[in-house]
Amino acid sequence: MSPLALFIFLSSLATGTTITLSSHHWMLAWIGLEINTLAIIPMMTKIPHPRAIEAATKYFLTQAAASALILFAAMVNTWTFGEWNIESLSMSTSIPITIALCMKLGLAPLHFWMPEVLQGISLSTGLILSTWQKIAPMALLIQISKSTDLPLLVMIGLLSIIIGGWGGINQTQLRKIMAFSSIGHLGWMIIILKFNPHLTLFNFTLYIIMTSAMFMTLLALNTTKMSQLSTSWPKAPVLTMIAMLTLLSLGGLPPLTGFAPKLMISMELIKQNSPILAGVMLLTSLLALYFYVRMTYVMALTLAPNISPSKTIWRSNPNKTPFVAILNMLALFLLPITATVITIF
Repeated sequence: MSPLALFIFLSSLATGTTITLSSHHWMLAWIGLEINTLAIIPMMTKIPHPRAIEAATKYFLTQAAASALILFAAMVNTWTFGEWNIESLSMSTSIPITIALCMKLGLAPLHFWMPEVLQGISLSTGLILSTWQKIAPMALLIQISKSTDLPLLVMIGLLSIIIGGWGGINQTQLRKIMAFSSIGHLGWMIIILKFNPHLTLFNFTLYIIMTSAMFMTLLALNTTKMSQLSTSWPKAPVLTMIAMLTLLSLGGLPPLTGFAPKLMISMELIKQNSPILAGVMLLTSLLALYFYVRMTYVMALTLAPNISPSKTIWRSNPNKTPFVAILNMLALFLLPITATVITIF
């Protein structure tokens, strides 16, 4: 892809998200979502491979269906209230809009497109799809949080946590594992959305940091399969060691950054007299922790088979990536300052 075309598509992504974030009008928000969808499709198909074309087609169809549902519900809401204001929602229109936004985010049970699309595209495009493309739908969900239906959010959130953990257990492709990881993390955010939207925003920010760190690490190691993880230690031992900790942070183990959102969401649910819900969420998140630990085991405690008798360079010159180092540090060591950071939100 030429630099000019890439610049145009990235600018369109930024413009679409900015329009949605700054709009209080359903039509403008819908236009921003459509610009986002249309801008990333050429980036998905920059490698002319049948799998990439299939991924782009699946993504377009699901996003188009969700956008049509949003526009239909917004028009019905406008006919009821006489205004296009995002925050003025009736219960009958908030439910289809919530379902459509969850479909855009890839939440269960509307998650079917997310693993397949992520598997068919490159790691760099997958990074954009897993982070930047989720900002606009999440912002709209936070804006309509007062009008959302709590049982619907709890059902979607619990299903996402369960499927996000269960689906990633037997996967060998790292992009599919990251897709199920994304589904599980978003499930935590959706459950707490009605109770505390600010905590959802805080959790979403940490999710973007940790997911970006993991994708950038996989890009630096040039790794897309579980079998390739065992060869990453000779290539970049320090980065591999940090990647193991980042995986454990994604799993939510203390004292790493990923423990902060799980702790604060559990405390908030207990405050709202929902300790059983918090306990079920924590137990089901152990499923996701299993495949994070499995990836860590493959990276740290296994050796790649070497059947060639020839001498090879033990350690290649790694690319200097200071941005990866910064992201990984944030993904690991934000827990001590969580109490200070959350006041910003």
